Amino acid sequence: MPAMINHCAAKRISSNLRPVPNYRVLVRSLIAWFAKHARDMPWRRTHDPYAIWISEIMLQQTQVKTVIPYWERWMRKFPTIHALSTARTETVLRLWAGLGYYSRAQNLKRAARKIRNEYAGDFPSNFNDVLALPGVGPYTAGAICSIAFNQPTPVVDCNVVRVLSRVLAIRTNPRRNPAKEQIWKAAAGLVQTASLLNRSGGSRNCSHLNQALMELGATVCAPRDPDCPRCPLRKQCAANTLGCTALIPALAPRPKSTPREFAAFVVSHQGNYLIRKRAKTGINARLWEFPNAEFCDTAGSIASAARKCLGFATSNMRPIGTILHTITQNRICLRVFSSEEEQCGRNLTNSLRWCSVKQIQKLPFPSAHRQILRLLQNPKPLTR
Repeated sequence: MPAMINHCAAKRISSNLRPVPNYRVLVRSLIAWFAKHARDMPWRRTHDPYAIWISEIMLQQTQVKTVIPYWERWMRKFPTIHALSTARTETVLRLWAGLGYYSRAQNLKRAARKIRNEYAGDFPSNFNDVLALPGVGPYTAGAICSIAFNQPTPVVDCNVVRVLSRVLAIRTNPRRNPAKEQIWKAAAGLVQTASLLNRSGGSRNCSHLNQALMELGATVCAPRDPDCPRCPLRKQCAANTLGCTALIPALAPRPKSTPREFAAFVVSHQGNYLIRKRAKTGINARLWEFPNAEFCDTAGSIASAARKCLGFATSNMRPIGTILHTITQNRICLRVFSSEEEQCGRNLTNSLRWCSVKQIQKLPFPSAHRQILRLLQNPKPLTR
């Protein structure tokens, strides 16, 4: 029976028999719902565009519960744009360590310098000026301008895509045109309607409308098993009316992940460990790590990988644990080996350095390599 309902619904949708959305009703419903059900987040207690900008960048591909402590630490360390613009890159990266996608942190510092030099340290309020900041795209610029300045700029993230795809019963891939254009047009129409309601007594309707769309997608209009009875838009939602919510949005399948094997080498000498700094570009740029290389699962390959990334052969290599983690579409198995060097007078490349554990803890390390420090104390397989 459910399959028959969905098939019939699909035919009705394809023949364009969709309810026409009433923007005014949608906006009023969303704003009223948001006032009662918005989650408490620290950046929602301020209109400071700098604080909101930091939260939006941190929230990219990262869950709210993970971001909150990072945002709070960041705002304590860098309370102003000037503080961020003058910070050392290593300090910025160390504070970001564990959030991943480290180019975001480097772009924040670059953008802070641009704001300091071109806007006298005042965060720009013009959409195009915000969009021109390093690391800021149309979604982030729209979010900052609407949330911080209450401007009628549309915001379309994955949550908004899901909500509007269902409200409009869009059956095609929302990441491609014409569906993508339709969703952005609807988002723009909703926030423009909210702006008109501002004039009739609303205080921050543009801000609340966009946040409500994102919040609804995050907490109610879930990818699977959406809680439609709790949704303030259920009566206006075409997908709900047509019984095809489970079919929308029609996203393309995710690309398959690629398994990869790496070996990391913990070389020690009298309490110091050999570490290296990554290049200025690429994944985990400018971060520190234990020397590591991709390898095939053979003893000869491990020895070859050690020579490749250390620049010398090392003896008594023994496995101490395994760390599993993911970077983009790569499922990485990081096997960790340790060895003790009798001398540290080898000629090292510029990227390699001997450091104590105390010194390592002050450097920006990706989270997988921070787990290697734990393996030294507790040698057993860890997962991430």
